[in-house]
Amino acid sequence: MISIKELKEFYFKWRYNLRNTSFITYTLLGIMVFIYLFGLITNTSYDLIMNGAMINGYVQIGEWWRFITPIFLHLSFLHILMNGITLYYLGTQLEEILGHTRFLAVFLIAGIFGNFASFGFSNYPSAGASTALFGLFGVYLMLGESFRDTILSRIAGNVLLLIVINVVFDLMSPDIDLYGHIGGLIGGFLSAYLIGIPMSSNRIPWLKRIISLIILVIFAFLCLKMGYAAN
Repeated sequence: MISIKELKEFYFKWRYNLRNTSFITYTLLGIMVFIYLFGLITNTSYDLIMNGAMINGYVQIGEWWRFITPIFLHLSFLHILMNGITLYYLGTQLEEILGHTRFLAVFLIAGIFGNFASFGFSNYPSAGASTALFGLFGVYLMLGESFRDTILSRIAGNVLLLIVINVVFDLMSPDIDLYGHIGGLIGGFLSAYLIGIPMSSNRIPWLKRIISLIILVIFAFLCLKMGYAAN
């Protein structure tokens, strides 16, 4: 029979392992893969996309969940493969830096703001985690700006090059949601200032946090206003 002491040891070991594992990243990946496979197996992929993708007309009649659900929907195997690989590499690194809760918050905020931008500036349906992934690029830029003369600033320089390459690729590919990517980048960059970094929050001045919050609110208001004003 298991003793109370053994149960406590198991619990504390489980908590320790959980804290030191990128379980939020793995959970997000699991949700995306499950939804994609569920659509294939049940032959409901089209229905999932139609009921969850960013489609402006449906948002205008009250389907607000479409600011969140597109993050977890993907249109093809290549689509989910590329986004999944990117999430794995960026997520496992940033979750260790930010912590589980902050990482999840930044990921979701970036994805939502990317979909705000799609709603405000694009008339085409869109789906995919790339809005949130561009937000993770934005977090690296924030880290590079806030912690200069460190390895983070050098990583941020490489990430900036990746962003430029991706934006150029977006401009050459009419099927890609450029506005969503830019909106996600802005959302991730600014929300990282707002949320802060564990054990280093004092290095981010409150003025930067307040300015970031103001810009996020204005950006969201502008996107929503333009989206609802569109025919």
